[in-house]
Amino acid sequence: MLNFVPMSSQKQVRVRFAPSPTGGLHLGGVRTALFNYLFAKQHQGKFILRVEDTDQTRFVPGAEEYIQECLAWCGLIPDESPSNEGKFGPYRQSERKPSYRKFAEDLVAKGIAYYAFDTAEELDQQRQLHPNFRYSHENRLDLRNSLSLSEEETAKLLAEGTPHTIRIKMPENEVVSFEDMIRGRVSFETKLVDDKVLLKADGMPTYHLAVVVDDHAMEISHIFRGEEWLPSAPVHILLWEYLGWKDEMPEWAHLPLILKPDGNGKLSKRDGDRLGFPVYAMNWQDPKTGDLTKGFRELGFLPDAFVNMLALLGWNDGTDQEIFTMDELIAKFSVDRISKSGAKFDFEKAKWYNQEWIKHTPNNELLPQVNAVLEEHHLASDKFDDNFTNSILDLVKERLIYVEDYWEQASFFYVKPEKYDVDAVKPKWNADKTAFFQSIAQLFQKQENWTAEVLEPLFKEQIAASGMKMGELMMPYRIMLVGGKFGPDVFKITELLGKEEVLERIQLALPAFEG
Repeated sequence: MLNFVPMSSQKQVRVRFAPSPTGGLHLGGVRTALFNYLFAKQHQGKFILRVEDTDQTRFVPGAEEYIQECLAWCGLIPDESPSNEGKFGPYRQSERKPSYRKFAEDLVAKGIAYYAFDTAEELDQQRQLHPNFRYSHENRLDLRNSLSLSEEETAKLLAEGTPHTIRIKMPENEVVSFEDMIRGRVSFETKLVDDKVLLKADGMPTYHLAVVVDDHAMEISHIFRGEEWLPSAPVHILLWEYLGWKDEMPEWAHLPLILKPDGNGKLSKRDGDRLGFPVYAMNWQDPKTGDLTKGFRELGFLPDAFVNMLALLGWNDGTDQEIFTMDELIAKFSVDRISKSGAKFDFEKAKWYNQEWIKHTPNNELLPQVNAVLEEHHLASDKFDDNFTNSILDLVKERLIYVEDYWEQASFFYVKPEKYDVDAVKPKWNADKTAFFQSIAQLFQKQENWTAEVLEPLFKEQIAASGMKMGELMMPYRIMLVGGKFGPDVFKITELLGKEEVLERIQLALPAFEG
């Protein structure tokens, strides 16, 4: 049995988030970045962004910039990255290409890896003949590689420049064991693991080789990555040993999956499309197809709410606390509180986080987004005093799930109603009610102290004097101002709209009740 003990935790904490620039950033990827970031900051360490672009066939222009923008929106600013290089660069794997072949060739020289000359067509043929085909100890001697060919044949093929890959030679009957910070002791039988490609025919490394070489070169101390990488762990761990770096191997933590709402399987973009919620941090537009995939940011999530929600998908601090600032997350984060099992994604809960964060976010921090909403509806924000919008926010904030809901909850402050919900009121309308609102308009016209505290008792006194019921007149008044039976306190609305606007709205609305 091969037991692997990670390096001493006395070294400086250096963690990395290493996405591939192939498209939108899934919320599971952002959570991986977040857990890396929290761990680094808690231990006064470094959080590194490394772009793993070795698979050039899947590279998408603009994806790297998109990833960096996502991290910036979430407040996860790397200490080192392609745009902020430290002494461990380059921070794109494609720019480190020359270093990988040397390590792959060293492994071949040691007899731990081998050249494989099989063409794509030959491998496809094997898959057709053997549905469960995998390149491994079971069949490697029956295939075209430097283990089955003579030294002379191998040398001749290499000299002729025959395309080839380099594969790791997995041991046949060993057990690889290591301590995972989340899962405890994890063991793998090597006979069940195939001979992974380490270097592709184009000279680019696969993830398996590049991740180990780069983690060593960048002195990574702890690796947080998704549970889906667990099957690859024995290959990576053996590479740390085979390359002579066993004593420098980082500690490992394989994070639980983010599951579909029903718990059956990993949450995918397709699930989001089907169920009507985003799974990407931000909008992503495919440069090839033009297809737009919605993100949490554009839906109206605050970054604090998004980060808070992600942190509690698979982690908790052992208390009932659910709302955490970034500073609180850094202070309280602990690996031993990360769950081993997958976390179900609950979009209703995600919306709750956003609503709570909107409630507790100072108005001045929300104003830029609110002004953007106004501009989306063709209202230039500079036409409205920020104090006016700030006062409206005080009234409607608790009703907002997204910042974009501001328009639905407060548009009547900016534009007059175009129609009135009078169906329930109209059948009971009479001349006395019309006369009441005409007299209220005259009374309001004389008021100099235009505040809710003055206007509410004045309005109610007139109702009492009229002999009519409160409900018969309060609801129509609200409808006159906002167009429907909704909104905050009607006298706060009255105060903010101002005298001239209120009087005009009463006169404009009366025909809708009388007709």
